[in-house]
Amino acid sequence: MEPRALLDALHVAERLKDATRHCYTSQGRHESVAEHSWRITLMAYFVRDEFPEADMDKVIRMCLIHDLGECFTGDIPSFDKTQTDEEREERLLYGWVDSLPEPYRAEMRALYAEMAERKTLEARIYKAMDSLEAVIQHNESDLGTWSENEYSLNLTYGEDKVAFSPYLQRLRQAIRADTEQKLAAGKAE
Repeated sequence: MEPRALLDALHVAERLKDATRHCYTSQGRHESVAEHSWRITLMAYFVRDEFPEADMDKVIRMCLIHDLGECFTGDIPSFDKTQTDEEREERLLYGWVDSLPEPYRAEMRALYAEMAERKTLEARIYKAMDSLEAVIQHNESDLGTWSENEYSLNLTYGEDKVAFSPYLQRLRQAIRADTEQKLAAGKAE
C-alpha cells in the first residue's frame, strides 16, 4: 500500500482506540473497541490448533477488521443496536472501504460479505470469538458495572454462535462457570 494511503487508513482505524464499549476492564475503565478486537484476534490465534481444517489466517483477518464500522458510529451494545444503526454503520464503513486502494478494497468487501452470511467455518469461528470475548470481559469486570439485563445475558450469550463446534461449546461452558461463580460471589457480598 502506498505510504500516504496506509497512513490515512491507520488514522481512521486509530479511532477505535478512543471508541469505548459499554463493558469495563478488570481495572474499572471502559474497554476500547480496539482492545476488544485485539483480544478476539488473540483468541483466534490460540484456538487455531482446534480447527485444523479452517483458514485461521482468514479468521484472524476477520477479527482484526470486524468492528471497523465503529470508527464512524461508536459502539452500540448488541442488545441496543437497531436495524437502522446496522444500516448506517454498514453504509459508512463501506464508503470508507471503497476509498481504499486495491487489493484491500476487494478483500475487505469479500471478508465483510462472508462474515455477514456466516456460512463458512471461518466466519462462524470469528463470530463465536466476538461473542465469547464480550462475556469473558464482563466476567473480568466488576459486577457493579453490569447492566440489569447482563446478569441473565452473560449466562447464555453466544450459545447459538458456538453450537457448530464441540470445542467452542466446552469453552462456552467454562465461561458460563466463571459467570456463575462471579454471580454467586456477588450475592455473598
